[in-house]
Amino acid sequence: MRKFSYLIIIAGVLVMLYPKASEWYNDRQQEKLLKEAEQAYSELAPSSELDLKKQYAEVTALLAEESAGDEPVQAAEPAEQEIEVGGKVTGIITIDKIDLKLPILEGATKANMKHAAAHMKETAPIGEIGNAAIAAHRSRTAGRLFNRLNEVKVGDTISVKTSDQEYKYEVYDISIVEPTDVSVLNGNKQDKILTLITCDPLVNPTHRLIIHAKAV
Repeated sequence: MRKFSYLIIIAGVLVMLYPKASEWYNDRQQEKLLKEAEQAYSELAPSSELDLKKQYAEVTALLAEESAGDEPVQAAEPAEQEIEVGGKVTGIITIDKIDLKLPILEGATKANMKHAAAHMKETAPIGEIGNAAIAAHRSRTAGRLFNRLNEVKVGDTISVKTSDQEYKYEVYDISIVEPTDVSVLNGNKQDKILTLITCDPLVNPTHRLIIHAKAV
């Protein structure tokens, strides 16, 4: 009988505490979701000019570093090979003029740029108004990565496919600049610009080859 009484008391206490426990749990979940949302917003927020300069300096340093130690150990990936968008691959860049087809990874890091092109996440998203920058090494192996990017001419078409759609860009400007020239990442708040970045010349690079294209 006494045990039954204890059970009744415990059940009563639990009933009384349930609303508070439920409220505490909901508050915890809300706080967790808020932190995740704030982090996501922070990642999507435009980078400051200082952040962009710093990241661009790191990217151009990576390009030069890889070029200095590049070894022709791998043949070019066949242009017709299918690459799936999803997972780590956020897009596919294709330039028929030079038989180029590469996966695009988000973030121009050393690991991402080892075997793929990389979208600088500090720049505009691909396909949106602004300047979206994609960097890749200019491997000394013929046809690998951005090895043949110097063959691209004004008027050529660049295609970028994402999980949402396929974007077409037309090359309107080609330049060779100093590695510190961050102005190549400027946008005009009107056009959807794509900027391709790699090293120049192919051996012992001192400058950067820049391809500018606009969405058509």
